[in-house]
Amino acid sequence: MHASERMAAKLSAIATMAVVLAAAIGITAAAQTAGDYPNHPVVLIVPYGAGGVADVGMRILGEKLSNRLKQQFVIENRPGAGGIVAAQAAASAAPDGYTLLMVGNNNAIAASLFNKLPYNVLTDFASVSTASFFDLLILTRAGSPQRSLDDFIAVAKAHPGELNIGTITPGSTQNLAAQLFVSTVGIKATIVTFRTSADMANALMRGDIDLEFEFYAAVQGLLTGDKSSTLVALASTGTKRTAYLPNVPTAIESGINGYEVTSWNGLSVSAKTPPAIIATLNTAMKDVIPDPDIQNRAKEMGMEMHWSTPADMTARMQADIAKWGGVIAAAGIPKND
Repeated sequence: MHASERMAAKLSAIATMAVVLAAAIGITAAAQTAGDYPNHPVVLIVPYGAGGVADVGMRILGEKLSNRLKQQFVIENRPGAGGIVAAQAAASAAPDGYTLLMVGNNNAIAASLFNKLPYNVLTDFASVSTASFFDLLILTRAGSPQRSLDDFIAVAKAHPGELNIGTITPGSTQNLAAQLFVSTVGIKATIVTFRTSADMANALMRGDIDLEFEFYAAVQGLLTGDKSSTLVALASTGTKRTAYLPNVPTAIESGINGYEVTSWNGLSVSAKTPPAIIATLNTAMKDVIPDPDIQNRAKEMGMEMHWSTPADMTARMQADIAKWGGVIAAAGIPKND
């Protein structure tokens, strides 16, 4: 072997050893990081302002995770642009498990509602576990002549386009749930959007609209369950009756086969976060979510809390992206830049 060949072989061996050593160091560092995780406070980014039901739900969960993992979980509210501001902040954070992002069906909707996003919720983030689930309510006003979904559908079919359905912002879960309802039952009705939930409730009570789709937390004070109620829940939109309104049938029970809308959220981290850290977070959520205190406080706000595996959460996100993409396309809702 010539001297040049011997030198090349030696350099190649050194390079190989360097790669192996670097990989070993990386594995060891990741193991050390996971082994003492968390050893300082964890930031949980919420894409909504403080005080909303999703924010409160994350604060309840953060409190329990703090107790379980012996480090503070700090809620950081970053509202704006349909969750894009929050997701960008989380995507640019170090992949060390110290920055969590609340994601959910709002991200699935955004994937089809925007022409281009600065991140991919499926590839730039790794799922940890689902957390909160929110069914919608289909509501009318007390004293309405339509006292069931069957009544509303029958009138809508007899008088196409004459009945009005209220939702908030175009592209919101409430709005898309109404769009899906109209197409599922095969009726023509005018979907009217409102700036706020309060504006919509007032319009329903005045008789300007005949039906509305809204979350329980936004109308809780108007659903007293007795003669003083100003609104009446005709159905909920989940696969089973809600824990907080067990006497209200689901839309499926009311005869609308295949109609299901459940808003949800969960926790994600950067896609490059070590699997051991994701496992630590997932196990902690599995431990704390069944806590009766969490379950009872969630129920009071119209939420149900459920743990999942990371794989199940990712599968749910994938299914919702496909589902809401189809609804957005069918409804002709314009995409945002």
